[in-house]
Amino acid sequence: MHGHRMGGDADRLSVRPLSAEPRRRFASPPPLALYIHMPWCVRKCPYCDFNSHALRGGDRRVRAEPVPEQVYVDALLVDLDAELARAAARRPLVSVFIGGGTPSLFSGAAIARLLDGVRARAELADDAEITLEANPGTVDAGHFAGYAEAGVNRLSIGVQSLNDDALTRLGRIHSAADVRRTVMTARAAGIENLNLDLMFALPAQDLPAARADLEQLIALEPTHLSYYELTLEPNTAFYQRPPELPDPDLADAIQQQGLALLEASGFERYEVSAFAKPGRRCRHNLNYWRFGDYLGIGAGAHGKLTDPSSKMVERRAKMRHPDAYLAACELAGSSARDSSIGLAPDPSRSKHPVRACRAPGRSPVPEERCSLASADPTSSLRRLSDQDLTEEFALNAFRLLDGFSLGEFEGATGLRADWLEPGLEAAAQLGLVIGSGIGDDAVIRPSARGFAFLNELIGCFSS
Repeated sequence: MHGHRMGGDADRLSVRPLSAEPRRRFASPPPLALYIHMPWCVRKCPYCDFNSHALRGGDRRVRAEPVPEQVYVDALLVDLDAELARAAARRPLVSVFIGGGTPSLFSGAAIARLLDGVRARAELADDAEITLEANPGTVDAGHFAGYAEAGVNRLSIGVQSLNDDALTRLGRIHSAADVRRTVMTARAAGIENLNLDLMFALPAQDLPAARADLEQLIALEPTHLSYYELTLEPNTAFYQRPPELPDPDLADAIQQQGLALLEASGFERYEVSAFAKPGRRCRHNLNYWRFGDYLGIGAGAHGKLTDPSSKMVERRAKMRHPDAYLAACELAGSSARDSSIGLAPDPSRSKHPVRACRAPGRSPVPEERCSLASADPTSSLRRLSDQDLTEEFALNAFRLLDGFSLGEFEGATGLRADWLEPGLEAAAQLGLVIGSGIGDDAVIRPSARGFAFLNELIGCFSS
């Protein structure tokens, strides 16, 4: 592609022809972040398809068996040691995101020990963003004070609705009053940078109800807001027994109403479902969408690492079941200690033997779902092909309203911009992209139509 118009009214773009240079070239590795997964929750929500495991005692605010803080933090730090050993280029961590599940089930002391362990092993950028996900109804003033003291400087609170009837239909354990108390308590603890999650197109929701929900959320004055449509995902209770949702026309009307209200309230839409006050974009998620690197530790966590020397980019996933993950990490930790004193590893010493694998509040799980004497919690490893890199970059970068430059594509993937040519041609013909500039500074953005039909746009880059 030596040049073409994109979207019909943009400046001409130019992509250099292929040369005899190596297929991949990384001038420097991308920024590095850390994702930490806490897999337990009080009760599994019927719409949730995340890797979360309900504790026994699913009544509101009741958990008969506490999360295993000590052993899980130990496992996370063993996992982090292995991840850092794999990271070919040591870089400061630009962000840390503690997600779940429900991380706010963990005490402030446990989060402090975890983050102290991270700091002892890795350098954090001076302005590192450290986010913890919290659910109303699972935290108190002591939790938030502990989180702030541990270094958490951003909270992401799963509100979902401020209508108590809607919350009941969604299977949530909190009330609207809990949300308001949680926000006040977080601010009293000194954490001002707050993201609030809100869903729309809920069962039995109409335009006035959706507007009232969003207006009440905006009144809480968050710095960031995630506003997204309820979808029925496979392997969820809602997928098996679907509730009656607003029809597509009503869902679209609710979304358009919400977008207008958010803009009028000073929130900038910078990603499909992310809205921020000035200077408050989520840096951790931006690193995902800009195809940066990130370590993933914890049961079911995913990571992506670039090795400039080998020119490889790999994705790694961890064992999803907490028992299998704990058993593998404990064996890995024992192996590391034994190696340091010259002993051979002994799997029989594990406190989480694979034949008696048990999560808090659960019956023993089948042996094949546990770590079979493995000292590595990795469940899958995939090295990305050139086509994988192109598709996955498009999948992430087109979620951003600002799009990306051709230079950013080359820097993040190591590929020449020519790899984008077939997809850009197809997307331009459909009016899904616009562009401006030339060479490395050329910027590609989703058009209004492309942003509305994002799956169609991303599909243009699939093989």
